[in-house]
Amino acid sequence: MSGYKVEICGVNTATLPLLSANEKQELLQRIQSGDKAARDQFIRGNLRLVLSIVQRFSQSNEHMDDLFQIGCVGMIKAVDNFDCSQGVQFSTYAVPMILGEIKRFLRDSSPIRVSRSLKDTAYKALYAKEHYIKAHQKEPTINEISEEIGISPEMIVLAMDAIASPVSLYEPVFSDGGDTLYIIDQVRDKKNKEDTWVEHLALSDALRHITPRERQIIRLRFFIGKTQTETAQEIGISQAQVSRLEKCALSTMKKYLS
Repeated sequence: MSGYKVEICGVNTATLPLLSANEKQELLQRIQSGDKAARDQFIRGNLRLVLSIVQRFSQSNEHMDDLFQIGCVGMIKAVDNFDCSQGVQFSTYAVPMILGEIKRFLRDSSPIRVSRSLKDTAYKALYAKEHYIKAHQKEPTINEISEEIGISPEMIVLAMDAIASPVSLYEPVFSDGGDTLYIIDQVRDKKNKEDTWVEHLALSDALRHITPRERQIIRLRFFIGKTQTETAQEIGISQAQVSRLEKCALSTMKKYLS
């Protein structure tokens, strides 16, 4: 986030104005009287509030400029709908509006469609984790988060997995100036391992040393999964003959596989 503290969306955050409580109250009264200049001044005077909220989403894959703009939309909505007569501070009213706008943006821009209830659970867990770390200076366990928000650990894990951003298999993970190592280079292929290919080659060689009838029986029995009775009916011989030919074929193949 540090790279975005100087300038966000063309706004130099170091020069953003700070409004006093009296200035805020005066500007809000002028805004409700229809003063557009006061509205612009008040919005600019609260951009630091938007920035502080956007920082909560620094772990998001979304660009901070985009989140800052969305946060500003929420803040503008808060300005236009705020009622001074309610006796509530503007920031108390504006923070949920800004957060809501950013959350909606993140939900709608996700490449994978996830139910709103799962996303809400994930955000509750993230906020609970953030507050726990501030209070205890350490990472909470899933069970501790579960106790805090009253949701089962299994549902929290499911929700957190659901909002995790997908990563390309061709995402680089390491480069020392030579060949780049990608994620796909670290994914193990359990189905097409080298020893599996060797086994297939050995099996193919063994099958060539039995008769065509025996190969047909082996194919039906062990590759397709038919019973001896079903195999006998398909070939047109008795089940006893199938059993005898199968044993003979397996015995012959075993010699070549040993």
